[in-house]
Amino acid sequence: MAINLQKGQRINLKKENGAELSQACVGINWGAIEKKGFFGTKKEAVDLDGSCILYDSNKNVTEVIYFGNLKSKNGSVKHSGDDLTGDVDGDDGLDNEVITVDFSNLEPNVEHVAMVLNSYRGQDFGTIPFASIRIYEGSPTNVREVFAKYDIANDASFSGHVAMVMGVFYKRNGEWKFNAIGDPTSDRKLEQTIQTVQMNYL
Repeated sequence: MAINLQKGQRINLKKENGAELSQACVGINWGAIEKKGFFGTKKEAVDLDGSCILYDSNKNVTEVIYFGNLKSKNGSVKHSGDDLTGDVDGDDGLDNEVITVDFSNLEPNVEHVAMVLNSYRGQDFGTIPFASIRIYEGSPTNVREVFAKYDIANDASFSGHVAMVMGVFYKRNGEWKFNAIGDPTSDRKLEQTIQTVQMNYL
């Protein structure tokens, strides 16, 4: 299951023993921006927002799980909560925000689960220290197998952008698969990114 995906690659969510992956996590890590001035260096808080959008087979939104709504109605998708600053004292190796999806408990009409990232204050991805994403099997406190990574801070394609589509889990013939998208978008707000996913990635 330990696959370092390339953008656009699609995989079956099956473990090495052939069992279906029932749960996945999306973890986002980042740091505060250092600003140098006349009186030394100060830290500028960075507020990145990971969000999860659930769509039905007609590409209609059924639910949005984000910093203002931390859990889906039936509890199948959970958000760890809004981090408003990023790591102030350097990379602690832990994810600042984690979204957990329990595929076995999703409502039957959900066929697409999209993961997106927005920079709430409009701070350019290219300026945010060690910004990265990992999509993995496990829980917020236990990373077992990472199957997609995006190194936002060191990938020039993200520079100049404040929104991106991380990837989309989708159901085919009753099985869940994953499309590793990793595309920056020109959106400024989450509402726009939701529409971008509807138009281009489902």
